[in-house]
Amino acid sequence: MATAPKFKPANEQLALLSKGAAEIIREEELKEKLAQSFITGKPLRVYLGVDPTAPDIHLGHTVVLRKLKHFQELGHTAIFLIGDFSAMIGDPTGVSETRPPLTRKQVEENSETYLKQVFKILDKKNTEVRYNSEWLGKMSSEDIVRLCSHYRLARMLEREDFRSRLEKNQPISVHELLYPLLTAYDAVALKSDLELGATEQKFNLLVHREIQREYGLPGQVILTMPILVGLDGERKMSKSLGNYIGITEPPGEMFGKIMSISDELMWQYYDLLTDFPSPVVVRLQEEVKMGVLHPMDAKMQLAHVIVAGFHGEEAAKKASEEFRLVYRDRQAPTDIPEMRLTWGSRALFTLLTETGLAASRSEAERLIKQGAVEVDGQVEKDVKRTIVLNPGDLLPLRVGKKKFLRVIGV
Repeated sequence: MATAPKFKPANEQLALLSKGAAEIIREEELKEKLAQSFITGKPLRVYLGVDPTAPDIHLGHTVVLRKLKHFQELGHTAIFLIGDFSAMIGDPTGVSETRPPLTRKQVEENSETYLKQVFKILDKKNTEVRYNSEWLGKMSSEDIVRLCSHYRLARMLEREDFRSRLEKNQPISVHELLYPLLTAYDAVALKSDLELGATEQKFNLLVHREIQREYGLPGQVILTMPILVGLDGERKMSKSLGNYIGITEPPGEMFGKIMSISDELMWQYYDLLTDFPSPVVVRLQEEVKMGVLHPMDAKMQLAHVIVAGFHGEEAAKKASEEFRLVYRDRQAPTDIPEMRLTWGSRALFTLLTETGLAASRSEAERLIKQGAVEVDGQVEKDVKRTIVLNPGDLLPLRVGKKKFLRVIGV
């Protein structure tokens, strides 16, 4: 007979779970639920719903995933809900126009890729994976009408996304109004105690909580997490904006991108992407301010921890060493890519465009004039320089800080 999980006291759990959280609605309710779990040994049912609208997950997505993992590590039931039905409607949150509907095939392909990436964070054996087509796909017209009767249109149109579009005379499709209600039924079907989401999802989550009560269930607690700022330091991390770090990117690339963020943004990443306790993060900040710790060293520690979480300790160590060589000590990396070129003489700017180190002749000439080009370890600023490549020659090239190539004459 299975024994009930042993939970930490409610105050200890709450201290761990509230780290980094933007808002808990309501915190006293969560504390009560945690206290009940401590007494009864019954875990809370905690879920995160995700519509697989794109195949790739970046660090921004992992903020709420990590919080689900924290509940999981404390012994609660972690439910990862794939919105395979709701994805075909499209969440109107944060969009200025109706989303194009996804096909069933697109949703299924994205769902499969999502799960492979999600289990880099969650414990697969202890994760309950559900699909909302299990219940939404079986709802009758009568069921949908009954669901819609539990919420007022005026309240739905109060949400910022819809109000803004109405003011600008932009269209709103009726199916978009259904999205928060249908996803609210997820909370009913799962009988969840708590739902996780990003701050921008607050309206939907509040609807979910209210609809649960309409169906005779205790309203779930809502825990929202902040939006992670992207590499540009201004906008939310997004693949479409090009300011993202994918969790399947190579270790070295991931490490380098993390090192490119500003010193100020580094602390948000510490809070939301690591398990460092808040007092430790505060102490690191103080050490940087006092000059005891260099910001670069604090950021390298951050990059190491994040990369190790997705690729392992050895990969993180190697990425760290490569970064030191290339960026700190300005040495070439150990695994320089190679390209074979026909022997003969050619202008340096031609060599740069031929190898892809520059996109055009004008860019190549600009890089040369700026002193951003090294040929065999020497900076070359002569745009008229001719390079002679003999059969068997190994010619190291470097452009800027990041681009390295070894040209082989054949």
